[in-house]
Amino acid sequence: MDILQSEGALSQAGIAQTSSSVKGSAAGAAGLPDKPLIVIGAAGTWGGSGLKELWYYRELLYFLALRDVKVRYKQTLLGVIWVVMQPLLMTLIFTVFLGVLARVPANGKPYPLVVYTGLLPWTFFSSALLGCTYSLVGNANLITKVYFPRILIPAASIAARLLDLAISCVIMLGLLSYYRFVAHFPLTVTWQFALMPVVLGLLILFTLGLGLLISALNVKYRDVSVALPVLIQLWMFVSPVIYLSDLVPVRFRIYYFLNPLAGLIDGVRSILLGGALNTFALAVSGLATLILLVLGAVVFRRAERNFADVI
Repeated sequence: MDILQSEGALSQAGIAQTSSSVKGSAAGAAGLPDKPLIVIGAAGTWGGSGLKELWYYRELLYFLALRDVKVRYKQTLLGVIWVVMQPLLMTLIFTVFLGVLARVPANGKPYPLVVYTGLLPWTFFSSALLGCTYSLVGNANLITKVYFPRILIPAASIAARLLDLAISCVIMLGLLSYYRFVAHFPLTVTWQFALMPVVLGLLILFTLGLGLLISALNVKYRDVSVALPVLIQLWMFVSPVIYLSDLVPVRFRIYYFLNPLAGLIDGVRSILLGGALNTFALAVSGLATLILLVLGAVVFRRAERNFADVI
């Protein structure tokens, strides 16, 4: 009888010990930290060590941009010829319907040149901005598996479009030479041509700043990628792409040139076709570029910590 009682006591003690161990393990699981103990990522800001980190990954930027170029024209019959055809076809369409039928004033300049000088910066901006918007979402497999500065992804998307911009500039030189011969258009090399790299540099930086901001927002709010193509189309018509800024009434021009793209596009056209540069419009564009770069970098830096979890 004593033996049976002792065995029953031992079994109850074993059950109690098992129960306590289960409760202990559950308590241990419940006591796990809410945040991970180790986070793989960059320390600090993009100043100092952050810039060194970006320089360290500079080759990755090159290969990401090269990959974007190859993927874009992979399994296409015409390849990079599409870079030439797209602005030329758009120039032809706008010339027929607006230059010939609607007779949009061009102030004595060949209307195809007016259109192409507007499409040259606009095509780069619109395609690069759209590429930035989808860049992070499209590279989710990289973001969730390995660490590298995430800013390289939208930056590579813009860098890949620099090839298109370079080819468009070569076509522009051909059109300028052609119309100088046929229409005796007075193409003269002046000091303003030295400002072309400055204006194009502002365009690239403006696109980068806006691209950083929009790409970071698109990771969490996918409405951005849906609304952006419509907004870009509307933005085209409030910018001097297919018409001269001289058509805007004088009393409204100060408001019109608050659009940063208006100053950049008008600057490119004034340099290529001759004409006085609008210093007010270029100053607005430069200030807007600086603000967007800072704002885009801050928003992107804060949002990239959660890219792998949200994307």
